[in-house]
Amino acid sequence: MAVQKPSIPKGTRDFSPTEMTRRTYMFDTIKSVFKAYGYSPLETPAMENLSTLMGKYGDEGDKLLFKILNSGDFTQKITPELLANPNALAAKICEKGLRYDLTVPFARFVVQHQNDIAFPFKRYQVQPVWRADRPQKGRYREFYQCDVDVVGSKSLLYEFELIKIAEKVFDKLGINVVMKINNRKILFGIAETIGHADKMVDITVAIDKLDKIGLENVENELRERGIEQEAIEKLKPILQLSGSNDEKLEKLKNILGSSETGMKGVEEMETLFGYIKNIGTNLEVEIDLSLARGLNYYTGAIFEVKAKDFAIGSICGGGRYDDLTGIFGMPNTSGVGISFGADRIYDVMLGLNLFPEEANITTKVLFVNFGGEEELCALKQIEALRTAGIPSDIYPESAKMKKQMEYANRRGVPYVVIIGESERAEQKATVKNMHSGEQATVTFDELANYLMK
Repeated sequence: MAVQKPSIPKGTRDFSPTEMTRRTYMFDTIKSVFKAYGYSPLETPAMENLSTLMGKYGDEGDKLLFKILNSGDFTQKITPELLANPNALAAKICEKGLRYDLTVPFARFVVQHQNDIAFPFKRYQVQPVWRADRPQKGRYREFYQCDVDVVGSKSLLYEFELIKIAEKVFDKLGINVVMKINNRKILFGIAETIGHADKMVDITVAIDKLDKIGLENVENELRERGIEQEAIEKLKPILQLSGSNDEKLEKLKNILGSSETGMKGVEEMETLFGYIKNIGTNLEVEIDLSLARGLNYYTGAIFEVKAKDFAIGSICGGGRYDDLTGIFGMPNTSGVGISFGADRIYDVMLGLNLFPEEANITTKVLFVNFGGEEELCALKQIEALRTAGIPSDIYPESAKMKKQMEYANRRGVPYVVIIGESERAEQKATVKNMHSGEQATVTFDELANYLMK
């Protein structure tokens, strides 16, 4: 058998022990904020029925779904007619797909278990999702999302709560961010005002790309989607509204006065900013009328968070969805949520050197192994350190000191403990700081306290 070169699919990654230690720190920090706001943990399967996923993310989202071939002889029912129709063929041979996000599976869970949960139902979920996207910096085919959602209430208190959660998460992680906010009702009002309420989806998909491709390319895409130049000229000044958040809302009242839905969106935004003014937030929040978030299920407020000091796409986003559970047979159940893009957040923290020292360490202490009675003495001290919660290890055999020190360096262990014959007799240990090279003599009784400091 030929030797196979080891590889993994494009857009996926292995995570080393050091990377996993950092990621665990990041996940634990995010989860701690979710828990503080009363959200409960939830997990759903990696794969869902394809019927659950299709049609929930718009045409572009549907194209990015990873479909799973049926087991067994999936070619048995393929006909020449099916081969000529890719969509029909996929539906016939693929009944399952990898989840695209955590929100749709959450909505499915809520409907399926509605008799077992109390509403409003607050949950957080930290799991991987998959998208058949073109891999590039900050964009992967397999990546983790950290979602927090509440379903069963239309109260705008929850929109404000999500803003506070974002504030706390990024404050704890040390990332300087700005949150862009808009409302899908306002976007519908804009579409209605320029005479194209029937092309709401086409307009939102196009203008959502404004930051990425620029106004001229957005105009070209709008024309390709059947929006005439006169309507585009009406749209451009709306997208370029300037001023404070209050000033933008006042201007929108004049622009959207004839749209009942648009004015409802403005009213919701005013209520939300009322909470922000009265309760306060350290998060920079800015109304951005080009923000559309192209997912079809959003119906109210929409959010997007970007890092201010690191060039990368959005690292967090979400919004209000009033109709998602209705697709699964449970109408009139509103929900709102926000998703933290763990992999992009990790890239930002790594790029800005924001991980604390403890998040870069898998083993804090390595004991040198001299064999014999010294080895037994070291093992006793290791157990004491492990009981105290200090990650500790010992070299597996009595080898040359140089070899053991090199091993500690390769593993990035910050402290090496030496218990030789004289140390064992005096009930003391020599502790070497591998960063500075300094050494200290510490009694066995004080060893744990010394290393914890």
